[in-house]
Amino acid sequence: MKGKTGELSLWSKIAFGMGDIYGGGSMIIVGIYYLYFLTDVVGLSPALAGTVLLVSKIWDAVNDPLMGVITDRTRTRFGRRRPFLLAGVAFIFLSYFMLWYPVSYESEAARFAFVLLAYFFFDAVITLVMVPYNALASELTLDYSERTSLISIRMGFSMFSSILCAVVPMEIVKMIPDVRTGHMVMGASFGLFFALPFLVTFFYTKERPEFQEVLPEFNLVKAYREPFKIKSFLHVMSMYLFSFLAMDVVMAIVIYFMTHYMKRGGDTNYVLGALLITQLLVIPAYYWLSRKTSKKTGFITAVCLWMVVMAYSFFITPASGRASVFIFGCAMGLATGGVVVMIYAIFPDMPDVDELVTGMRREGVYAGLLTFMRKLSSALAIFLISQAISLAGYVPPVSETIDGVTKLVQQPQSGAFLLVLRAVFAAVPMVLLVFCLFFALRFPLTPQVHARLKDFLARRRAGAMTDELAAEEKRLKDILV
Repeated sequence: MKGKTGELSLWSKIAFGMGDIYGGGSMIIVGIYYLYFLTDVVGLSPALAGTVLLVSKIWDAVNDPLMGVITDRTRTRFGRRRPFLLAGVAFIFLSYFMLWYPVSYESEAARFAFVLLAYFFFDAVITLVMVPYNALASELTLDYSERTSLISIRMGFSMFSSILCAVVPMEIVKMIPDVRTGHMVMGASFGLFFALPFLVTFFYTKERPEFQEVLPEFNLVKAYREPFKIKSFLHVMSMYLFSFLAMDVVMAIVIYFMTHYMKRGGDTNYVLGALLITQLLVIPAYYWLSRKTSKKTGFITAVCLWMVVMAYSFFITPASGRASVFIFGCAMGLATGGVVVMIYAIFPDMPDVDELVTGMRREGVYAGLLTFMRKLSSALAIFLISQAISLAGYVPPVSETIDGVTKLVQQPQSGAFLLVLRAVFAAVPMVLLVFCLFFALRFPLTPQVHARLKDFLARRRAGAMTDELAAEEKRLKDILV
């Protein structure tokens, strides 16, 4: 770390960014393949499979903000965030292996119970690691533009991981003749891939001791309630939830869309790979745009592009040819790359607004709420898709075992199912993005306002509260709160 509030070394940014190999990749695999794994490999009904993820969110509503309060109050010689990253290494591996273990109990209720337990464990580990990790971003630098640079590098690692996680999992499964064993090997492989980078993040990042001087009170209800009284935070949370819910809907249904409507199931991971590679390539363009204008402008630009892409997707048919789905994938990457980079660059500014209101640094509380919203969007998407395909009459594949090797044989689907599939794939994300755009246009934290906020907080921390400063505090609260 080079400056007290500003510039970070490139290595510090890289070490921090490596942590999001887990955050970006683990949810991609779950979002794309987990519902399919539960319905077609484990053998749960679609409605029951979607319920697994939604039920876990009830606990997350308490669990994630609680972890935020805990990490804000933690005091060790390694800081208040990094010890949890180190503690999570072994748990990440074990939880990911359990998540993809193809339990084969005869009773569907027993299979459901195991899957629910495995997902709860996976969910708890994400909370343990990602809440402190997300909180760390706000502490490494206090500079508006430097945070964008830090998050751009983080998103580079996240999207690199996402590319691998979209393409490689099913290639690992295909390499092994037995589909059940293939999923176990895949789970173990990615468990290691996600766990080990946190060793680098732990050893090569530093926290700010001055942010640990004031110990926040242990009041979970207050920590949960207070952020939702802040206008800026409500806008960011709405932008985040609606954009990621739209993304997760597409990710959850794309394998069914490609397999049963486009009849190109084998191309699914390559289309997703094209999407994610494009996301990675456009990071510098959105970083440049945010420096020239603002993070808000970059986000709005990306959302508008995304709406155009989803409108185009409704006109894709099996007769359109293979190129059409790859064009769609690249166009989606062009749009969603900006959404992801900009929203994660905006979020570290929220604890600054909270400090304006409370006088405390509560990055953990905000990171807990962010982590909860991320998991909620994924669970909601998978639950909604599972209910939609169940009601539309989805016919699962038939499992056949020949010479000890288990294969899945796809079954024909009804015209009603295919119609629902197309409508959900194109229309639902469009509606969600309209809501997202509504809140983005009203987001009040511009670069100019943030510069004023940073200056005010620095002067107030120094104990220089004057009538002029009190007037500036009121003006800032009128804008942001």
